[in-house]
Amino acid sequence: MINDGKIVIDGATFTSDAIIYPDRIDYKWWRKEGYLLQKDDLADVIKYEPESLIVDKGKPGLMIVSDETKWFVQSKGIELIVDNTVNACKTYNKLKEKKEIIATLHLTC
Repeated sequence: MINDGKIVIDGATFTSDAIIYPDRIDYKWWRKEGYLLQKDDLADVIKYEPESLIVDKGKPGLMIVSDETKWFVQSKGIELIVDNTVNACKTYNKLKEKKEIIATLHLTC
């Protein structure tokens, strides 16, 4: 369930940016430069080696994924999907049972 600035996952409410891994949720995730997603912000995600990474740009779509970050993720053989919160969550729910997937959620805007 998605509301302004919060999301409910398996009954738990999250109001800060988070990363959903297949086996856990990192609810303390933050980027070095706020609205700019850089490759260093995804170090733990890359170590996990998912098939796909969904990047939520926030409800209004304000977060920017740098070209360097896009190239870096794709160079690791990871499918990159970038969208706003509603569509990112729909895509995550559609794919989570089919492949190893991680989602970064930008809920703070």
